[in-house]
Amino acid sequence: MIPFPGLTMLDLIGPYETLREHTDVHLLGSTTDEFFSDSGAPFRATELLCDAADFYDVVFVPGGNGTADAMRDPQIIDFLVTRGPRARYVTSVCTGSLVLGAAGLLNGYRATTHWSMLDALPFFGAIPAEERVVIDRNRITGGGVTAGIDFGLLLLAELFDEETARYAQLLLEYDPAPPFDGGSPRSATQDTVQYIKEYVAGLMASCKELAAQHKS
Repeated sequence: MIPFPGLTMLDLIGPYETLREHTDVHLLGSTTDEFFSDSGAPFRATELLCDAADFYDVVFVPGGNGTADAMRDPQIIDFLVTRGPRARYVTSVCTGSLVLGAAGLLNGYRATTHWSMLDALPFFGAIPAEERVVIDRNRITGGGVTAGIDFGLLLLAELFDEETARYAQLLLEYDPAPPFDGGSPRSATQDTVQYIKEYVAGLMASCKELAAQHKS
């Protein structure tokens, strides 16, 4: 897992909680100094990307308000470019898929991301899909934030079996019943949808800029 400054904590913690009992999780970063999530919570990687092993079964990138900076981080991109093609699974949750895209790992693959950023995926050659979790060959991408738990359970089933994933699901008591409608753009008000699109406009602009640089 590759945490970075400005990540959304739940993007990483959701998958981490589903996987930790059955896997050896590494938190790899450009630095092991403390940094802050996009909600202000302190976080730190435990290992440096520059000291990473040559092979990992799973490479995972979360999303968050720091996504644009992560897409420009040479250590993150170099790690993804070199280790991604060797990994059994290349994965992400939320806008982490845009970081995979910036590293050239989603070209020609179906993928998803936070609903507000689906239109950015084609900038990197990906085929956007509105599903909560998308599996295309060895690329597994999750939608926005809370989809990380669904993602983690499906990845657990891929790595082990469905019984193991069902065990983890019950242990987490994952049986969502949202108290309100509006958790997707299909059920939210248009004013709310537009507000969130404006909120992510800067990241969309960064994606366009990076994609243009890659093509030049």
